[in-house]
Amino acid sequence: MILGIDTSLGSAVAVVEPDGVIRSEARSLDPRGHAEVIGTLLERAMAEASVTPSDITHVAAGMGPGPFTGLRVGVAAARAFALGRGLPVVPVVSHDAVALELLLHSALTADWGFVGDVEDGAAETFAVVTDARRREFAYTVYRGIDDDGLPIRVAEPALVPRDELDAVLAAAGAQRREADRIPAAMLALAAARALSAGRTIGPDDALYLRSPDVTLPHAPKRVNLPAASGRAASGRSAATAPPASGGRGQDQA
Repeated sequence: MILGIDTSLGSAVAVVEPDGVIRSEARSLDPRGHAEVIGTLLERAMAEASVTPSDITHVAAGMGPGPFTGLRVGVAAARAFALGRGLPVVPVVSHDAVALELLLHSALTADWGFVGDVEDGAAETFAVVTDARRREFAYTVYRGIDDDGLPIRVAEPALVPRDELDAVLAAAGAQRREADRIPAAMLALAAARALSAGRTIGPDDALYLRSPDVTLPHAPKRVNLPAASGRAASGRSAATAPPASGGRGQDQA
């Protein structure tokens, strides 16, 4: 069994058999609160699939693109589960899962212009587009499906300002396909097909595409103490000065 985990948009977990049969899928569309729901989704997905952790053989991790805060939760959860069970992690580009779902749906509905033969130019070029926040979109360009049943990436994930997206896609000749979720079942299916073909289809490092919205703290600010006043200084001098010799007390002695 392959466990798929992704938190690049919402949060999603699925259990898929090596031959592609989907046993379960649990998800939350909330773009925040990934850490709060990922444990519950893991429990639900395995319960609905009627499997235990010992039945899992591989863990498919959605590697983005996605915002730092959310994406790292899923990557960490996948690695922690795999480490605890001594299992291999299969990294998958999250957009690949969306592309695979689109391609399979088009094949089932006989939309051959969308999934046609790449070599004869019949396949449609399209871009999976997701909200990257901060007025930016993340996009990946695809064209058709290969002999291993995996989406063909013709341009790697990238960021673009929202106002420039349409022009960028027009220049690439790609149709815009927006997604508001990542199907964990398709993520696990892509991992299963990659394993069957002996291929690596995702990066080892998460695709944050930009630095996290966090800055390192500055060095401690230097504080200068105020100078002592003249009166305080003279008082300290008088208190520490040695007594004068030859005073009236000595004459009386």
